[in-house]
Amino acid sequence: MILIIVTIAIIVSFILLAYRAFISRIIKEKNVQHEAEVLHQKKLVLENIKAQEEERKRIAVMIHDDIGNRLNILSLWMNNLDTKGDEVIKKNIYGQMSSLIDAARSISHSLYPVNLESVGFVLYVEELIANLSHKINISMQVMPGYEKKDIFVEVQLYRIIQEFTTNVIKHSTATDLWIYIKDYPLNMAVIISDNGQGFDYDLVKKGMGIKNIESRIKSMNAVHKWKSTVNKGSRLIIIIPKNHELPNQNSLN
Repeated sequence: MILIIVTIAIIVSFILLAYRAFISRIIKEKNVQHEAEVLHQKKLVLENIKAQEEERKRIAVMIHDDIGNRLNILSLWMNNLDTKGDEVIKKNIYGQMSSLIDAARSISHSLYPVNLESVGFVLYVEELIANLSHKINISMQVMPGYEKKDIFVEVQLYRIIQEFTTNVIKHSTATDLWIYIKDYPLNMAVIISDNGQGFDYDLVKKGMGIKNIESRIKSMNAVHKWKSTVNKGSRLIIIIPKNHELPNQNSLN
């Protein structure tokens, strides 16, 4: 009788172990499948963003190099016309031409930072800072050792800085904004902060500004953290991997 009980116990134990192993294998397979699906979705998002950026770049270059140059040539040609005639009409025409040239540049720049590749990321951000100096005081600190990144990463990072700054100017009472960039062996840290009124993330996370920023962060396979308190300013911390692998969330603390 005892032998039968022991035998049954062994059989039941074996069945339980086999069942646990089976469940464990199923869970692992589902996890692998889920990870593969997540990776596939990330690749689709990245490819979609890259395709959009390429189209933006194509249109921006066309406006900048073709339409912009044509307007400049037309402006020079008009300046060389006979000076006789109605000066008021000429002044209006020159004013309209100048506005058209500025508009073409503005549209081109908003679509894609055309000159970023030739000027370089740091200088291009400094140009943005100079253009916004009449609206807000922006300070940028790039620590020594900064290395040029893939153009896709630099474009996304520039867009993030641009979007963050625009949001601050539009929706905050901030007078100062700070940008800090530092390269590490495995990743790059970017911190953007302001001294404005801050915001409640849960209330604004669905806004296009926040969505655009977070979408660009994801496209770089980076991690981020918002630190914002109402009436105490806001801060965005971004950790961008150099090897395109997802960095550790602990690096944000």
